[in-house]
Amino acid sequence: MSRKHPILAITGSSGAGTTTVKQAFDHIFRRENVHAAFISGDCFHLHTREEFEQILKQGAKEKGGHISHFGPEGNDFDALERLFESYGKDGSGRYRYYLHDHHEARYQSQRFGTELLPGEFTPYEDIQPDTDLLYYEGLHGLVKSDRHDVARHVDLGVGVVPIVNLEWIQRMHRDRFVRGHDAEDSLATILRRMPDYVKYITPQFSRTDINFQRVATVDTSNPFIARDIPTLDESFMVIRFRDVGKFGIDFPWLLSMIHGSFMSRRNTIVVPGGKTGLAIELIFTPVLKWLLDRRR
Repeated sequence: MSRKHPILAITGSSGAGTTTVKQAFDHIFRRENVHAAFISGDCFHLHTREEFEQILKQGAKEKGGHISHFGPEGNDFDALERLFESYGKDGSGRYRYYLHDHHEARYQSQRFGTELLPGEFTPYEDIQPDTDLLYYEGLHGLVKSDRHDVARHVDLGVGVVPIVNLEWIQRMHRDRFVRGHDAEDSLATILRRMPDYVKYITPQFSRTDINFQRVATVDTSNPFIARDIPTLDESFMVIRFRDVGKFGIDFPWLLSMIHGSFMSRRNTIVVPGGKTGLAIELIFTPVLKWLLDRRR
């Protein structure tokens, strides 16, 4: 952890709702004039998309049969921990981009003056100097392994995780309609990733300071036949604080500001899904001010 160069880690799998969280933080950063260094966890993949597909075809069984982007065989935890340690020390570090689609590839190809393809990485570059904090969004912001402890460098850890059936619905919907995969391929991917999900992803949500867990209010009992993703208005967001006193959270004020919210435990507030963005801004604006006051 670092008072001078704080690190904010948003941890959750793709489709879990991290985009909604980032949009809310963007509003806070603009309003509070916060200059953040944005880091995507995808840049710490070990392999390009083509390389990873070849590994799956040729050598998955040699890796225990479940190599995935959730575990160390698919990610460079060394580079992630080096970045967090370097930034916490003096605000420096190196990062790159993973190119998800043709739009990103064209933009970065123009920026670097070289041809880059979807599924590849940009060259490494330095974080801009004089940033106020580092904002990480990805799978492993608080990960621990036999050789790594990324979580020890994080000043504010936020988990974004829907209940598992809802997460599977979101993942299968994305695989089918965005990536063109069929249902059997999506199910095979879920099963292949499960050991790494249980070992490396799930434990992180016990290390976070605040968790956002989306719970649908419609039937998700069989996620493998669901045609639609439940909307935010068909959901509640369960927000759990590990240490109520750490940030001085004012629950009565939150309850008065967020219509339809209620307390389910002494450290847990439940808000209507459609109020998630509002809840994030109300909760994190004073928390970020606290982090930046420590920095000064």
